[in-house]
Amino acid sequence: MAKKDEVTPMMKQFYDFKAKHPDALLLFRCGDFYETYAENAVIASEILGITLTKRSGGAGKKEDATAMAGFPHHALDTYLPKLVRAGKRVAICDQLEDPS
Repeated sequence: MAKKDEVTPMMKQFYDFKAKHPDALLLFRCGDFYETYAENAVIASEILGITLTKRSGGAGKKEDATAMAGFPHHALDTYLPKLVRAGKRVAICDQLEDPS
């Protein structure tokens, strides 16, 4: 995991929520998608059969790239049961305000 002072504000939020729920797979709402990052992304991509990608790390360094996987928010009813059936505890962080 990247150092908290080297991540974007959004990733800091993700890591802060993840720290509060370390035993859960965290689905983090970003616009129209639920995203998950780092080890959670690897696990989710394997269980759900979704693409695992990477977002560049600090200053675009490849070695600092973070794994990510996500799915459209309207597909939550499809993907959430798959995670639960796989024995995963899931925490959902949703947007409550307009991002602007």
